[in-house]
Amino acid sequence: MVPFPYLAIIFSLLLLPPYTLSETRLTTLRSDSRPIIPLDEFGFTHSGNLELNGTLLSLHLHNPTNPNPNSNPDSNDLSLVGFFLCTAESWARVLDQIAVNDIVCPLQSDVVLPVFSFDRLNNGGLTEFNLSVPIHNPNLFSLVFANCIPNLRISMDVYSSMYNFNSKTLIRDYLSAGKSNLPAIYFSIALIYVTLSLIWGFLIYAKRVVVYKIHFFMLAVLILKTLNLFCEAEDKSYIKRTGTAHGWDVLFYIFSFLKGITLFTLIVLIGTGWSFLKPYLQDKEKRVLMIVIPLQVVSNVAQVVVDETGPYGEDSDIWMEVFLVIDLICCCAVLFPIVWSINNLEDASRTDGKVKVNLLKLKLFRHYYVVVIFYIYFTRVIVYGLETITSYRYQWTSVVAGELGTLVFYVFTGYNFRPKLHNPYFVVDDEEEEAAVEMLSVDED
Repeated sequence: MVPFPYLAIIFSLLLLPPYTLSETRLTTLRSDSRPIIPLDEFGFTHSGNLELNGTLLSLHLHNPTNPNPNSNPDSNDLSLVGFFLCTAESWARVLDQIAVNDIVCPLQSDVVLPVFSFDRLNNGGLTEFNLSVPIHNPNLFSLVFANCIPNLRISMDVYSSMYNFNSKTLIRDYLSAGKSNLPAIYFSIALIYVTLSLIWGFLIYAKRVVVYKIHFFMLAVLILKTLNLFCEAEDKSYIKRTGTAHGWDVLFYIFSFLKGITLFTLIVLIGTGWSFLKPYLQDKEKRVLMIVIPLQVVSNVAQVVVDETGPYGEDSDIWMEVFLVIDLICCCAVLFPIVWSINNLEDASRTDGKVKVNLLKLKLFRHYYVVVIFYIYFTRVIVYGLETITSYRYQWTSVVAGELGTLVFYVFTGYNFRPKLHNPYFVVDDEEEEAAVEMLSVDED
């Protein structure tokens, strides 16, 4: 009988929202005795199909208490070893059936869709198999391998390919149902950022008298975000047509990494008032950047591992937790410079006599702090919750919500910190310049 704790763990995994887009995938197993091995996940339509190919297949029955090199797995019921498809709901019923001893293996359940069992291997004589299974029941299915024979170790290379047929053209679509329109969505949003980049570039040229270094940095963030979206659109477009990214995933990861670092850096620089409030960073503000940038490196590594290994890859759940925790730490860290600027402006408004200007700046930074909080909460919590509760047919909505939230944040930041004549937020008077020079000279000493 399959150990119940293993099944419970896998059931919890099946309930998790998908973190990546399904495509053709190669899974390598070597002397693996796990009773349940989830391989991939895909949303099928009425005209779906699963292609499954196994090579280099070998079975070895090992008894650790009485090892016998001549152990023959053929003496066991190989119908208890094989592949099946199931939904999260059907898996809950499988757990109930096992709990009351109606079945001893998920392959025996009437609520799963059997794909292939090893008793079809001519008594274990074959070392490979190749099959194609049409799927006519639309749902979000997980492809799972079950090994219900204790101490049976299995080695094989499994190539799985899941896709839907376009109802009109009969062309294969390797993107999961509900994500098939992501290439068009990413491309459309990228065009919006192209427009924003052109507008921002024009503002920098037209208002070059009051342009600061941070305005060029903001332009760089816009350009990297645009390139990131174009690469993601091409990445998903190739996966949609062929099942593989053809190298576009590498470019996507590169620009995603650069975009993440520059965005968090920009929030820190704006929060410190760098360039338009003061032309220097204090030591504590530099330390924030030195913390955020390495964490972003680790966060992007975790994202690559999760995306490339799939939702059920080895240690994928651990890397996903690493990604979420580190991303949350970065989000919290970038808030400190904004709070420090708010406190400094509150003190300045009471002491230096320039009450009106400082209060205007204070109002802006308070608004920016609230918007940053909302942006973090929306893109990290609301979007994740939307992805969790939304039907697999509408998973694109969480992507749209996240991108629109990010777009609003970019627009708000650009509008409030744009180069503008007589903007009190960008005024750096002579006294502040002298104070900055004195501060720099003290640091050098």
